[in-house]
Amino acid sequence: MANERQAFPSVLDTRFYEVAKPASFGERALILARDRIYADFMAMCSPTAEDTILDIGVSDVLTDGANLLERLYPRPEKISACGLGEAKEFQTAFPQIRYLQLAPAEALPYTDKEFDIAASNAVLEHVGNREKQTHFISEMVRVARQVFITVPNRFFPIEHHTALPLAHWTDSSFRLACALTGKHKWTQEEELTLMSKRLLSSLVPEGKSYRVGYTGLSLGPFSSNLYLTIC
Repeated sequence: MANERQAFPSVLDTRFYEVAKPASFGERALILARDRIYADFMAMCSPTAEDTILDIGVSDVLTDGANLLERLYPRPEKISACGLGEAKEFQTAFPQIRYLQLAPAEALPYTDKEFDIAASNAVLEHVGNREKQTHFISEMVRVARQVFITVPNRFFPIEHHTALPLAHWTDSSFRLACALTGKHKWTQEEELTLMSKRLLSSLVPEGKSYRVGYTGLSLGPFSSNLYLTIC
């Protein structure tokens, strides 16, 4: 695992913030959405002062919209975090939070039910194919009593990573729009999966109690984000 980690550049997540640059309209919208996501996290998971939280897939890009738990949660000493990058700036910015660098597609380096809550924001859509998505969620369920996952909603009018309007509502129109605008990388499975409530529900491990709904910028079925909670 150590050799795999060394192969990664020090900053991995820059490409995810191409349309939410600092002080832009995109970043302001991102902050509003993530403030709502944080409020829903607090309401649904109801963390106590003693609960431990694992934040999976934190960003190694530091902006006003990234890493919502680390920015907003009042007990940072209760948070552990992990991600693919070295996250040197993240560790400097949040010294109270224990950080581990991961290798992709491997089991999480934590024991069963080590945490009270496992959370992940805007990560599941980037992990790869359905098998990898299922593994990602299963690992979260393994290491925590509660799971809280959020992803972009493909039916939000503006696609989050490309800023393309409406074309992402079907796979064929999204591929065409990306080809015409030079954004082909976002049609690759290892880069992005466009997520819906139906798809998110289908990834839940069999027999687990769960809930799927809308969060972020509130527009009913066209809201900016989806949440998945699992007990």
